[in-house]
Amino acid sequence: MIRLIRTVGTIIGYAALVTPKLNKVKNSLTLYETVAEQDVITQQYPKKWADKILKTAGVKVNVNGRQQFPEDGVLFIANHEGNFDIPVLIYAINKPFGFVSKIEVKKIPFLHQWMDLLNCIYLDRTDRRSSIQMIRDGVSSLKKGHSILIFPEGTRSKGRGMTEFKAGSFKLAKSAGVPIVPVAIKGTSSIMEKYNSKKIVPGTVEVTILDPIMPDIFDRFTLQEVANIVHERIEKQIR
Repeated sequence: MIRLIRTVGTIIGYAALVTPKLNKVKNSLTLYETVAEQDVITQQYPKKWADKILKTAGVKVNVNGRQQFPEDGVLFIANHEGNFDIPVLIYAINKPFGFVSKIEVKKIPFLHQWMDLLNCIYLDRTDRRSSIQMIRDGVSSLKKGHSILIFPEGTRSKGRGMTEFKAGSFKLAKSAGVPIVPVAIKGTSSIMEKYNSKKIVPGTVEVTILDPIMPDIFDRFTLQEVANIVHERIEKQIR
């Protein structure tokens, strides 16, 4: 329980500490010409935030696979195992990205201001129109050169095995014409979900970054078929 309290304190406390620097970060973006350069600057503090969270929780992350990405935006597709997935992936992936998050996260003090800067996109699962707007916002962000991460399962598997990938998530890559980068996560559910999220237990998480899938795959396969292909590739890594 003590580790849980300390980790929650780190999540909110560090965000509160650096939020006064937010305007300085925003203003500095004009010094950089490309979206890629700007995104590196905006993710400096989130990288440190993720590192502090993982150290406080006693989580070690092993990263496998090549991290050679196009300079322009990509759609990261990952399985969703536990609450620690986001800090683990921010720490593990060397290409800056925003992510699709449930709208309830906006209620967490200080965090949503940084999420907005990272070009994160919010989804209200109680409003069907929100899914349409999420696709529009995501496509717009990808076309500008930002990268986005999405969990096509929609909810955490909590270590009980992957569920079906929702085909709609892949509209982002198809409409924006960007590569898909599958990412496999194994071990985050053993940190919290294994204990009904009532405590945090130190552990090791494996992150495997798979080879990119080029956008021309949609010329040969439907959205659902692409979703199934990506699902299968990720699932092989976590068995």
